[in-house]
Amino acid sequence: MRPCRTSIFRTARQSPLLAALVISLVLLSGCATTKGDPDAVSYDPLEPMNRKMHGFNTALDKVALRPLARGYKKVVPSPMRKGITNIFSNLTTPRSALNNFLQGKPKRGFSELGRFLFNSTLGLGGLFDIAGAGGIERYDETFGQTLSLWGVPDGPYIVLPLWGPNMASDVFALPVDYYSDIWTYYDNSSVRSKVWGLRLVDLRHRLLSVDSILDDSPDPYITVRESYMQNRDFRIYDGEPPEEEDYEDEFFDEFFEDE
Repeated sequence: MRPCRTSIFRTARQSPLLAALVISLVLLSGCATTKGDPDAVSYDPLEPMNRKMHGFNTALDKVALRPLARGYKKVVPSPMRKGITNIFSNLTTPRSALNNFLQGKPKRGFSELGRFLFNSTLGLGGLFDIAGAGGIERYDETFGQTLSLWGVPDGPYIVLPLWGPNMASDVFALPVDYYSDIWTYYDNSSVRSKVWGLRLVDLRHRLLSVDSILDDSPDPYITVRESYMQNRDFRIYDGEPPEEEDYEDEFFDEFFEDE
């Protein structure tokens, strides 16, 4: 059993990944954990190596990504940041539609295609989430989730340099996710690289609200690992992961409000 698996993921439908991460970070920050937890051996046999890589990523984040994200939040107005996030979300919608079809969810697949059509046209390339305003939900799926639903073994938990936490099966799925992202095929390589960088900064700025939780955590490695595992279950099971313990119905909307 994974330690401290005590949270619910029924919040913020428009941003399920971030919702799951924040909720699990909040709850896990108060859990008593120790290095080399025997309960984690089954899915984290590479813990010594993973801890070193986690330390490297954390150091890099503190000197580069976190300052960039803070500067981005300070300089770019909130409505513009929201629009940029919407555009990047729209770029992944075709990939999500493909994976919904592969998972045997045609209704959700067509819903994603509808979102992409509405937001790419009426929403000015995704700047405005017209589909969401019209009640069309987002069903974000990746190929890693598809493999899991197909019964492919997860393999061990692994922390990649720069990329962060993953399961081994998700690592093998990364090329498929990359080549099914429509921005990959933009002709101008210079512009393409700059946009990839902006996407990274945008993602990091949306996680600024959890920095203090990680900084105060008695073991940030465990906190990140368990939040990743819970977030992954949340996404694979469409917000209804199998219950291991009692779940608490909590909402943390304040974490998603821009100041």
